Amino acid sequence: MIPVILSGGSGTRLWPLSRGQYPKQFLPLVSSHTMLQETVRRLAGVANLKSPIAVCNEDHRFMMAEQLWEIGVKPSAIILEPVGKNTAPAVAMAALSALSEEDVLLVLPADHVIGDLMAFHQAIEQAATLAEQGFLVTFGIVPNAPETGYGYIKRDTVQLGEAYRVASFVEKPDLETAKRYLESGDYFWNSGMFAFTAGIFLKELEKFNPQMLAVCRQALKSAKVDMDFVRLDKTIFSACPSDSIDYTIMEKTDKAVVIPLDADWNDVGSWSALWDVTDKDSFGNAVSGDVLTVDTKNSYIYSENKLVAVIGVEDLIVVETKDAVMIAAKDRVQEVKQVVDQLKKLGRSEADIHRKVYRPWGHYDSVDSGERHQTKRIVVKPGAKLSVQKHHHRAEHWVVVKGTALVAKGDEKILITENESIYIPLGVVHCLENPGVIPLEIVEVQSGSYLGEDDIVRYGDQYGRV
Repeated sequence: MIPVILSGGSGTRLWPLSRGQYPKQFLPLVSSHTMLQETVRRLAGVANLKSPIAVCNEDHRFMMAEQLWEIGVKPSAIILEPVGKNTAPAVAMAALSALSEEDVLLVLPADHVIGDLMAFHQAIEQAATLAEQGFLVTFGIVPNAPETGYGYIKRDTVQLGEAYRVASFVEKPDLETAKRYLESGDYFWNSGMFAFTAGIFLKELEKFNPQMLAVCRQALKSAKVDMDFVRLDKTIFSACPSDSIDYTIMEKTDKAVVIPLDADWNDVGSWSALWDVTDKDSFGNAVSGDVLTVDTKNSYIYSENKLVAVIGVEDLIVVETKDAVMIAAKDRVQEVKQVVDQLKKLGRSEADIHRKVYRPWGHYDSVDSGERHQTKRIVVKPGAKLSVQKHHHRAEHWVVVKGTALVAKGDEKILITENESIYIPLGVVHCLENPGVIPLEIVEVQSGSYLGEDDIVRYGDQYGRV
């Protein structure tokens, strides 16, 4: 069995913590590990697992690789999507990458929470058996509330062990309909998790959407392999139809079965859902960071950077990051996406990036900015190196506060250590490298007429960035 980890989501409903360039699956929201890492770690103990295949946005490739490395997992491939095309093409790429059509693919979104691992593992074993018999298996979550935020799967009366034939897939219902679904006992929440052999999936895809399969084959054939990364051709993959596994195959095939899963599952799709799965105090408050509460109940309060004091409120979501504060009624958190939409229309960077921005070599934090200046705190990992570059509109002054920096400045190579500095004039080709064994920390002061991140002309980059 090959785990296929789908990590294409943007997690906009968990803004401002989750953003386009650093979405929720890469955040440690419910434990000390990120949601991606928890997705892989919870498979420990499942028999006959092969190395996973991960599918992610091209912009997230280094976060994916590093977070898997941190938990000691080496993927057989990290497939990079240049554009998002929903789940069916993503899984098609994984199926085409499998070594054998007989391999069972266990398809898992990277951003779910599952509390009962024993029940989950038992369901996986059942799914593997059914998949080997030629079925396309989905996992239906046994509902405990009339949830309107999920699609549903209706079971048929035909039973296959613990599983059922699928009667139909149902869109997100209104509240009254959801109540009827819950009372009937015939409906499950659609989890978006699947199991099937690579061969059966590809056969059904060819039957129901041959164009999608043809484009996927062509994109994979033209892909460039760089270490663990499989870089799909953007021009080819952009022509691929965009659809979910459900709509493309599962709603049309006669091979679909559903396994009921009662395992304390949550897709953490909103702040209220995160409140549900987070430990709470005696007043029902889930708090993180430097938080003080007075006469406050049933709220989620998150502080990243500042002291947050909350007084006399109930059923509230309060989230503070270094560059944004979001406050919402707990029953209206689905509307957070509207804020993100407004930010995008206004062209504001807060929709996609944090003040602290991660790069393959480390990260930087923009601590101050003005009309013609910007100050950053830059951290470079041991052995890492920024691209060889120059700027048309800004000069830079670097001060080392920790570690040692090897600086290429024009034709010079200069070693600078703590409390030493160097000036990089506008237009000079330069490069920053950490030759040491501890993180390099520098303060960078930029000055010039334009300070945007797109004022970079790269001459060389070990991470394959253009």
